[in-house]
Amino acid sequence: MISFPGCKVNIGLHILAKRPDGFHNIETLFYPLGFTDGLDIVQSDGAMEFTQSGLHLPGDQKSNLCIKAYELLKRDYDLSTVKIHLHKKIPPGSGLGGGSSDAANTLILLNELFQLDLSKDQLAGYARQLGADCAFFVYNKPLIGKERGDVFEETVVDLSGYHIVIIKPKDHVITSNAYGKVTPCNSRKPLKELVKQPVNKWRDTMVNDFEDVIFKEYPNIKNIKSTLYKKGAIYASMTGSGSAVYGIFEHEPKKLENVFGDYLLWREKV
Repeated sequence: MISFPGCKVNIGLHILAKRPDGFHNIETLFYPLGFTDGLDIVQSDGAMEFTQSGLHLPGDQKSNLCIKAYELLKRDYDLSTVKIHLHKKIPPGSGLGGGSSDAANTLILLNELFQLDLSKDQLAGYARQLGADCAFFVYNKPLIGKERGDVFEETVVDLSGYHIVIIKPKDHVITSNAYGKVTPCNSRKPLKELVKQPVNKWRDTMVNDFEDVIFKEYPNIKNIKSTLYKKGAIYASMTGSGSAVYGIFEHEPKKLENVFGDYLLWREKV
């Protein structure tokens, strides 16, 4: 069985407070996009097998979230061994949620493959055990994420017709380090109110709290955001804790390859 785990961007990201469990309460709008990895899972008569192609992933195979997703379900269900192949296109350390998406889609495929008949809410419950934003990819639609980012509120945000560009520099941002440097603030206007504004007003009100910290350490990422505005973006932001930056354009932007070169990761009319 094959699926294509997609990525997400964060439209606004408020770090509200440090939690007793060591995590942070946040508020963000998750928006799914069509830039994907490839994931194939089939039953096996032999040993468990995990292979990958495409981009290199740090760490050993046992740390891969696809393996962890399989092992998590196997604790509760009598799963036979499988062969998993992951073709990686979404860069790690980008803030695009590729690893979380791979994990969520592994749960979804295993649910179908072994006919477990788990609901989306049940699958999201497993996904929450794998990572803060894994559960989002079970639903894979625009949602406001609260608490750790795994409690959701419905929202109506539609970027259909806009052109979205993702720029990914070589910088690799470690999320845990970024959280350790950011200063929480809980006196914010609710994001569900901010997103009701026209997209061309987001520039003045929609903030990713990680930017202040990351831009000081990685001025190159700050320059990418500034350049997207110079090229005509009506809204630009770092996604997650970076290092990827996206821009939303009303019209198809021209000659971005000349400006960003290999940093230009993905572009599409939504």
